[in-house]
Amino acid sequence: MISGGTGLADELRLLVADPMVPTAVAALAVALGLRLALRDRPWPHLIGQVALLTLLTAFLTSEGIVPYEAGAQAPPSLHGGFMSLAKVVWWSSAALCLAGFVRMFLIFERRPREGRLLQDLLVGVIYVGAALSVVADVFSVPVGTLIATSGVVAIVLGLALQSTLADLFSGIALNISRPYGVGDWVILPNGVEGRVIETNWRATHLLSSGNDLVILPNSNLAKEMLTNASGPERRHGVKLRVRLVPTLAPLALARVLRDALSSSTLILSHPAPAVHIKTLDAQAVDLELSFHVAELGASSAAKDEMFDLVYRHAKAAGLHLAAPAGAGGDSVPRPEVSQRPLSLRLLDSVALFSSLSEEEKAALADAMEQRTYRKDEVVAREGEVLSVLMIVRSGILGLTRSADAPGTEIHRLAPGDLIGEEGVLLGEGEAGTVRALTYVVAFAIAKEALAPLLKDRPGLADELGALLAQRRETAHLEAAAPCDRERGRSRLAEGIRAFMQVHRGRG
Repeated sequence: MISGGTGLADELRLLVADPMVPTAVAALAVALGLRLALRDRPWPHLIGQVALLTLLTAFLTSEGIVPYEAGAQAPPSLHGGFMSLAKVVWWSSAALCLAGFVRMFLIFERRPREGRLLQDLLVGVIYVGAALSVVADVFSVPVGTLIATSGVVAIVLGLALQSTLADLFSGIALNISRPYGVGDWVILPNGVEGRVIETNWRATHLLSSGNDLVILPNSNLAKEMLTNASGPERRHGVKLRVRLVPTLAPLALARVLRDALSSSTLILSHPAPAVHIKTLDAQAVDLELSFHVAELGASSAAKDEMFDLVYRHAKAAGLHLAAPAGAGGDSVPRPEVSQRPLSLRLLDSVALFSSLSEEEKAALADAMEQRTYRKDEVVAREGEVLSVLMIVRSGILGLTRSADAPGTEIHRLAPGDLIGEEGVLLGEGEAGTVRALTYVVAFAIAKEALAPLLKDRPGLADELGALLAQRRETAHLEAAAPCDRERGRSRLAEGIRAFMQVHRGRG
């Protein structure tokens, strides 16, 4: 008994003195520490794994152990167990290093939230290969025999996971053929459409125009006929049809609609927008507007803006929209409407003054002065305090600021827009330089003519404040945070009342 105890103690002392034991334990502890402490920090985690793999390789090689080769069969012992543990840690570190390099450097799509299916596939191959290498080289188990005996299990799992495997292989096929990428806008025959934000093993995630998340299984998506609206280029073409009463020659009508296209700030200038005459009859001229936007998601906002600009330019030119084809009835405007004085028709077209009574409009129209500006002529300079409120009758104007790059337009003004609100209503200088981009006709209203209206209609100051705030937000002249909008409009309305009150007192 004593002799046996002494032999066991000697064996334990020899085992503790064996450098393989502390090395295996330290390697395991470091690997676990890196995994837990640096899980969310990929760069430090990768550097730590490379350092651990390098040190462990150097130590095993110095001990005459080749970790990637199967060793000779030896009777079970604690020394052999710790040597096997060290080799398992080596293979795990090697697999984690390769996976880290794939994650960090192998980029398939240079876009936000890239699809990681191919990365996941390569990382999975790395982990499976590492596991088989551990089985073969560390535990000396014949891998070929193991794979053969696992065939029955694979068949059972394949039958149980048919739909999941279909999604998996469909996802692999879609990522290899790449009919779309993350960030592309796709449209399906059933009407589902949206921007691809993620592709994974099972499904593709779309973000619809209504900001809803649509999840499509890869197996179903692989069978569908889809339209990639972002390929081969991200810009998207849009067409609109407009029917106008033929009170002018068709080419003259087309020129008016081309001016409407030039007034837009949401459509692309290249390729150039165009207007084409499609049909002509006694009731209407049918014209088609074609233009491009940066991406499909911007088409709805561009259409809304174009419908508004077409209406305003047509009304400024004295044109009228025709009834739909086959609707019947007389679409030609009544003579009494077309013979209304130009100044009154202009006031009718401005939402700010449309609620005024006929007497108030007539008084305001008598005080209006017509002004014309040639192309490239400066209408108002940045910082200039205007004493008149101008309503654009026809033409296009651009707004630029000295703080921006030369030639950069931050806003465009079209028929019905106002110039000089800051000077007339607040006594402030213009936020930017306003320049005529085409021949421009405008009507000016002096500050003295607006003061009685503001006195008799206190609510008009609120409308002017809202209009001025909207103008500044649209032109990006100040922050437009939702929580600050109402406060900004109220502040502008109070400023208008205070300024007009001081102006009347001085008068």
